[in-house]
Amino acid sequence: MKIYISGVMQGSIKGQGIQGQGYRQIISDAIKVLHPNAEIYDPFSVFPDSVAYDDQRAKEVLFEMADAAAAADLVIAYLPEASMGTALEMIRAYDNGKTIISISTLEKNWFIRAVSAKIFPSLDDFCAWIAQTHLSELIPRAAE
Repeated sequence: MKIYISGVMQGSIKGQGIQGQGYRQIISDAIKVLHPNAEIYDPFSVFPDSVAYDDQRAKEVLFEMADAAAAADLVIAYLPEASMGTALEMIRAYDNGKTIISISTLEKNWFIRAVSAKIFPSLDDFCAWIAQTHLSELIPRAAE
């Protein structure tokens, strides 16, 4: 099972700053409790300096991350605020028939509601749920 961790990096920061990324480890650790063999793709660990890339490299990486989300079995999106990159990853995954779980207080947002199989208002709520859930139940089986 391939799981893509999507989430806010720059968000609404106007410069080259970056939001705290500690949520990625929390999500990854929570997944590994019941799914120790899951293949977790964390784009921040692959591209930790991405906010400093020049325009060409930033464009390449943006679409590489979106493609990786589309190729995963499951996308877990952390959205404490709006994130254009996360939205791109989510729509690519959705258009490719992938399951999306969102962690966001923006649960009334039309986009999040439209593409998410489940929405949790906090990391704590997500972690409590995932500690008891077999994620394979949420992933549609490939057509035979």
